[in-house]
Amino acid sequence: MVKNSFISVITQEEKEENSGSVEFQVFHFTSKIRRLTSHLELHKRDFLSQRGLRRILGKRQRLLTYLSKKNKVRYKKLMNQLDIREPKTR
Repeated sequence: MVKNSFISVITQEEKEENSGSVEFQVFHFTSKIRRLTSHLELHKRDFLSQRGLRRILGKRQRLLTYLSKKNKVRYKKLMNQLDIREPKTR
């Protein structure tokens, strides 16, 4: 659904070459996070899914931190495209 709309933006050649890119991985984690969040709204006591959600959130956050250090333009574009909030700074 949402994944298809994002992938359709990327041409077939780019998808084959860049399926391991940071942007694609962040998109994939974001789709998993949204799916797990909707699952947890129905099943509040599913603690293993909660743990999995926290792990995926951590992985996505590490990738976003890496991308923000390497290329701010790509980071800002991805954050706007996926409608992700900026992380809180300590």
